[in-house]
Amino acid sequence: MMKPEDWEAHAGWILEAVSEARVIVDWTGRIVFVNRPSEAWFGYRREELIGQKVEVLVPERHRGAHSSNRASFTSQPRARPMGAGLELDARRKDGTEFPVDISLWPLEQEGRLFILAAIRDMTEHKRLQTQLANEHRELVRARQELEKTVADLKRSNSELEQFAYVASHDLQEPLRMVASYTQLLAKRYKGKLDTDADEFIGYAVDGANRMQRLIQDLLAYSRVTTQGHDFERVKCDEVLEEVLDNLRLAVDESQTVVTHNVQLTVMADRGQLGQVFQNLIGNAIKFRGQEPPWVHISAERRNEEWLFSVRDNGIGIDPQYADRIFVVFQRLHAREEYPGTGIGLAICKKIVERHGGRIWVKSQLGKGATFYFTLPVHSPGPFPEGEGAG
Repeated sequence: MMKPEDWEAHAGWILEAVSEARVIVDWTGRIVFVNRPSEAWFGYRREELIGQKVEVLVPERHRGAHSSNRASFTSQPRARPMGAGLELDARRKDGTEFPVDISLWPLEQEGRLFILAAIRDMTEHKRLQTQLANEHRELVRARQELEKTVADLKRSNSELEQFAYVASHDLQEPLRMVASYTQLLAKRYKGKLDTDADEFIGYAVDGANRMQRLIQDLLAYSRVTTQGHDFERVKCDEVLEEVLDNLRLAVDESQTVVTHNVQLTVMADRGQLGQVFQNLIGNAIKFRGQEPPWVHISAERRNEEWLFSVRDNGIGIDPQYADRIFVVFQRLHAREEYPGTGIGLAICKKIVERHGGRIWVKSQLGKGATFYFTLPVHSPGPFPEGEGAG
């Protein structure tokens, strides 16, 4: 039978070269060799382990099962993992434990069976496994919370849209009466009372008119989703021509030059796409500078999106307000300078998002603005000849 020193001479130089623990036992389970990493891992000196049963390295609660597993292996020796699928632990000299993975190889020397155990410390692996499991649980929890938040927001938005529609619709009739009577007061009694009365009546008329415009715009905002039409194949150049017809008076009075290059077909709500173009072109005319205004509309395909741009040479926008301008009723200028309720761009944003796109602006004060928006490229069928992006 080979002695411990024989094992060291025969295979020790190979087993010492590895960074993990290696233990050789005979067929009775007694240790005949351990390498240097084994001493460091288990806290024993080599001479303390030689001749002892290998179960000294196993927690007491597992020793019975370990002996049975070892007996099973020696009856049919072949290379295999020990305790596959089981949580294995090893025991140090000081009684502390650590998780391990063990692979076994049968060795035959001088007609006798020996078993080589390759032991891997799984402490870091278990730590990472636990960390990943915790992170997975956190991700699942976060996803569930996000889904709940999204569902709550959808429900809330739906309720708000319905409320806005009902409130603005129901408010129109009494407000129309208020506006009519204040205008009647202004017409009948202007100049017949004192100057304060004329001023007060003027404030009432102006306030009622502004409230009517706000309610009408709020109603238009709520109708983006409540009364939107189904998407259809829409030729953008035809929609633009219709929009320019609607804006003909404003274009002629301001001497605005409008050019476009949008020879493409998209899947959209035709009326709402027209609203987006009309709002953006109308804003370019309204917020013009000293130079004669011009507007250019173009589009190109970017991967699975159509990218539209509406560029002008107007007064521009301070970049710090680039997001604010898309919020309902947000204005950057006094009503005396530029009329309106500040809801047009919010409607554009809502329409574009209903179509699955996004909208943003790039601008600097005094240097014009370029509004960009995207629409997904849907594929209901091949486009007719000549309907690709221009």
